[in-house]
Amino acid sequence: MKKIINILTVLLSGLFVLIFSVWCFTGKTPDYSESERRVLKSFPEVSFESITKGEFASDFESYATERFPLRDNFRSIKAYTRLYTFLQKDNNDLFVADGHLSKLTYPQNKELNTYATDLFAKVKETYLDESNTIYLSVIPDKNMFIAEENGYLAIDYKAFAEDISSDMPYAEYIDVTDLLSSDDYYLTDTHWRQEKITDVAKKLSEGMGKTLSDDYTENVLDYPFNGVYVGQSALKVKPDTIIYLTNETIDNLQVEGAKAVYDLSKAQSKDPYEVFLSGTQPLVTIKNPANPQGDRLIIFRDSFASSITPLLAEAYSEITLIDLRYINSNLLGDYVDFKNADVLFMYSTVILNDSLSMK
Repeated sequence: MKKIINILTVLLSGLFVLIFSVWCFTGKTPDYSESERRVLKSFPEVSFESITKGEFASDFESYATERFPLRDNFRSIKAYTRLYTFLQKDNNDLFVADGHLSKLTYPQNKELNTYATDLFAKVKETYLDESNTIYLSVIPDKNMFIAEENGYLAIDYKAFAEDISSDMPYAEYIDVTDLLSSDDYYLTDTHWRQEKITDVAKKLSEGMGKTLSDDYTENVLDYPFNGVYVGQSALKVKPDTIIYLTNETIDNLQVEGAKAVYDLSKAQSKDPYEVFLSGTQPLVTIKNPANPQGDRLIIFRDSFASSITPLLAEAYSEITLIDLRYINSNLLGDYVDFKNADVLFMYSTVILNDSLSMK
């Protein structure tokens, strides 16, 4: 009987491997992972050189792993097993705490922090002069409020902001951390919720010598928002809801470089957060016809600025958003007039701690 069981085990294992191997090489697999929001590995190039150097074998292993049938199902099984069966704290640096999905931001990478501030200094020396008033604000990721208290490693966010500020002595620092809590961030995503940050917008504007009203209408997006951490974690969770704010000023803003202040065509896209200013664009300019004689503001930014900028627009005649991940700093003089403009460097700790994408 034991011999029969062993034979059946070997046969079933072989059959499993055979079926999935045939399925892998003959079945159609997607080139893009909707859940992970990234392009999957393509079949590696076959050449004498790649085979003899071992490159083909390595690349093929990555290809086979990413194109495996039912891959998302197996990813979910792995995630639930690690977190809820073996009670491990995280799965590939992703964790659940206080109802939030999140990803560890640790340790502080001072080398990449310096890379970012050196780039900002280059921008200042190249384009800015005494006609510009320069500001800085560092946006903490939500791990500041949920990581350490739940037993996860966390950077020292106060020291992080102090390090960035000390490397930018030419910029006046506007601290917004005292206005934030975990409730101000989406449960399934890294970003903050627009309807929760009107006080942050007000403090930023006051820090730059401007005032804002508190008159907004809340609008609920009709489609569920599964943030970036849903696909990365492979966990099934309740989606967030996106609420966007309008008023007479926001309704009449004129936008260049994005489809609209609120691009509702993105509501059912792979990333509904792109509703805000059509997502991350190299250059976006917002003009406020209600304040034609007002000052101009230039924001060097990441995606967090997409949702807060419409709230700042009331205080300015024009706001220009620059994302150095998508436009080279050497080209800015061809597109942006910096003269007599306020300049705000506003970045999240996530980007500042992984800044090589900026150039």
